[in-house]
Amino acid sequence: MAWSASGIFRSFIGGQLDGNNIFDLDQSAGNTTDIYKVALYNNSITPSKNVTSANSAYNADQWASANEVSQAGQWPATGVQIGATAGQQSGATTGMVINTGTADTIMFDANDTASNTAATLANVYGTLLYNDTKTATPGAGSGNVGTGTAPVADSGVCFNYLGGVNSVTGGTLTVVWSANGLFRISV
Repeated sequence: MAWSASGIFRSFIGGQLDGNNIFDLDQSAGNTTDIYKVALYNNSITPSKNVTSANSAYNADQWASANEVSQAGQWPATGVQIGATAGQQSGATTGMVINTGTADTIMFDANDTASNTAATLANVYGTLLYNDTKTATPGAGSGNVGTGTAPVADSGVCFNYLGGVNSVTGGTLTVVWSANGLFRISV
């Protein structure tokens, strides 16, 4: 099996609802406490939205670095901060927003995410969006407000299939997020 669809991790939704792994996705109001990264992956994996929080995390299970596509200084291992523009691999980014303006729908969206301008990346099939701020330690800054299990470091939010193989040689790779957002939830 290989990439065939995008999905939101069930463990992400569960962690939000039970308070054991709270993520603050909406940075439109200047909230930048959580840093989200987008890592690129090849076609050697079969993403599943039904994995545990531990198996949704960056560098765990099939999200291991052996399956990651990266280039130092262009799209580094561990990923690029979501919403970064060409030449900006980390630091303050804006444009992450939770949109509740459409009836019966909650959408998470962000500005498109780009590599630096001299990237050579091949065999890119999809992305993992994960929270690079979360630690495995309960308490302040961990995102754990519940009374259950400790949060998982670098836990995943969602994965996005890019529709097939993508590559760039000596240029900028830009992940153009769907007009429907990185994910949508119908209520």
